Amino acid sequence: MILEGLVTTRNPDGSPHLAPMGPRVEPDFARFVLRPFPTSGTYHNLLNHPEGVLHVTDDAFLIAKAALGAAIPLPPLRPAESVGGFVLVDACRHYEFVVRSVDDSGDRVTIVAEVVRTVRQRDFWGFNRAKHAVVEAAILATRLHLLPPEEVAVEFRKLRMIVTKTGGPAEFEAMDFLEARLNAAAPLGRPS
Repeated sequence: MILEGLVTTRNPDGSPHLAPMGPRVEPDFARFVLRPFPTSGTYHNLLNHPEGVLHVTDDAFLIAKAALGAAIPLPPLRPAESVGGFVLVDACRHYEFVVRSVDDSGDRVTIVAEVVRTVRQRDFWGFNRAKHAVVEAAILATRLHLLPPEEVAVEFRKLRMIVTKTGGPAEFEAMDFLEARLNAAAPLGRPS
């Protein structure tokens, strides 16, 4: 199963790097597989410092901002306990990990990570269609260079409708943010 989350790694200067990632996970969470693009900061950071932290969060807006490289300033962080990395203070759970193998022979890199510490920080807010729609819209926003703009516009209007019906202020703000970023890249037209 692929689980959408956020990964923190260390930049070459030691500062935190935050990126959305969808690792392939098993139910026991003892290991997981990351598949970053070879041009990504996460991949390069893990080559230089092979440990990090995977976060499970219900903050869909943070995922959206991170997907578009706009999570600046970074949300509150604290040092990890078992790896040289950073923990998002407001995540629901986090998994401190070390890299066990890297295969860069394909279009996407395959990184096998072993979990060395698991922490439940707070309860997951719960399932909400609007939060899921924001995450899907953020994923679409990162694929604009791969998909026809008309297809993105159709999907985005469907996702906006879900947010309109089931979202709260954070989800509305997230969709407005995503639409503004997408319209700047390729005008999609706002639904009527």
